[in-house]
Amino acid sequence: MSWDSYLDNLIAQSKDSGGNAHVDKCAIIGIDGGAKWTTDGHANALKLTPDEAANIARAFKAKDFTTFMAGGVRAEGVKFQFLREEDKKCVYAKKKGDGALSIQSSKTALVLAHCPEGGQQGNTNKAVGVIAEYLESLGM
Repeated sequence: MSWDSYLDNLIAQSKDSGGNAHVDKCAIIGIDGGAKWTTDGHANALKLTPDEAANIARAFKAKDFTTFMAGGVRAEGVKFQFLREEDKKCVYAKKKGDGALSIQSSKTALVLAHCPEGGQQGNTNKAVGVIAEYLESLGM
């Protein structure tokens, strides 16, 4: 089964009333070890290295974000500054000039999305939440 169609749905969920998407890249990875559920072949794939995915998954599995606080959140070789976490389920990070990351966990997966610089991160956060909550409703 391909999870890539979930990326299209996530991008659609990020659109504002004018039809502008506020997610340009996204991915879904497993919370156990960071295995990719979506492929890098998708046009809007957030292409995490195996180490980046594993580090993100490790922090969420442990519900310990001190590594993000100390060293930022790395995605596609970019270090995003940790902004905050909510309820041990969501992490938000930003890099000036490069945009922002929103990450939310379900029981077994992490939904990650990148908001381009100048985009509305609130729309990105909402879209990530919709997909993560849907996966949670499926027991994933």
